[in-house]
Amino acid sequence: MTRVACIDIGTVTARLAVADVEGGRVTRMLKQSTICNLGEGLTRTGLIAEAAAVRVLACVDSYLAAARQARAPRICCTLTSAARDAGNSDALLAELAARGLHAQVIPGKVEGSLTFLGVAQDFADREILVADNGGGSTEIAVGSMGAARGLALDRVRSVDVGCRRMTEKFLSAGDPPSADDVERARQWARGMFDDAVAAEGVRELAPELMVTTGGTVTSLVAVKLGLEPYDPRRVHLAELGCEDVEDLLARFAGVTEAGRAAMAGLQPKRASVILGGTIAVAALMESCGFDRLTVSESDLLFGLSICAAAAADGGASPLGWEPDLSELR
Repeated sequence: MTRVACIDIGTVTARLAVADVEGGRVTRMLKQSTICNLGEGLTRTGLIAEAAAVRVLACVDSYLAAARQARAPRICCTLTSAARDAGNSDALLAELAARGLHAQVIPGKVEGSLTFLGVAQDFADREILVADNGGGSTEIAVGSMGAARGLALDRVRSVDVGCRRMTEKFLSAGDPPSADDVERARQWARGMFDDAVAAEGVRELAPELMVTTGGTVTSLVAVKLGLEPYDPRRVHLAELGCEDVEDLLARFAGVTEAGRAAMAGLQPKRASVILGGTIAVAALMESCGFDRLTVSESDLLFGLSICAAAAADGGASPLGWEPDLSELR
């Protein structure tokens, strides 16, 4: 058994996992999640705001303390869409390096592959489409994993559609946004996804189900069920039909941000971006041709933990990509 710690810094959320990995599978994981909004204002300025960087670094400091307390000997750190897009990411990377982290800004294809690796453990030998709907981008991966083929990734594509990007591009002019702005956002997302799905031949591969990760879809389940407090056991592998997504979209679009923040099951800090994320999920289901999706809590952090444990043990990464580990002292 190998224990590793992993930090993933996304456009909206920064997350920590301390995982025990054995035989290429996560056997136990403790997770923490904090909405830091690293990508706040990025669509307009092209830069990470100083206040956003300060929030992330304070969060990372707390995660490093938690990882040490959990006695994880090694840690890795990845950054995704916001850090890929920002013109000043180097400043944040330097601050992370000063904390002893060998932080890596990973390409969208690696991000999607890590998520698929994490999700596919629950769907052995089944051809699945995995979508990671994040703050700045959505990763779409199609393939399977099982005893016969091992990990077989047929397609991986990153699309620049995410809840924070959607909100800042289309949904910030009014509170609540106008019906026209909501429709513009939906048509834009649908066009982006249609192009990606067609280019990759996703429908022709005929995956048997769509599995989706990310804070938007887990929040949709939580709001649908009115979960207070949040219960990952009731969210993991829950299903949402297109009618569920459309009903929740209408609820979010019909109230102000304060009204969304008051809804049972929704983190108040996610209220500003949940409408944009829900529009993206609805558009993605249409583009991929699915009327139902399965929600997974086994996300990028699971795949990252598997790769980190392989690197710590001196073994081969299942993806051909290796995280850069740091010693925790």
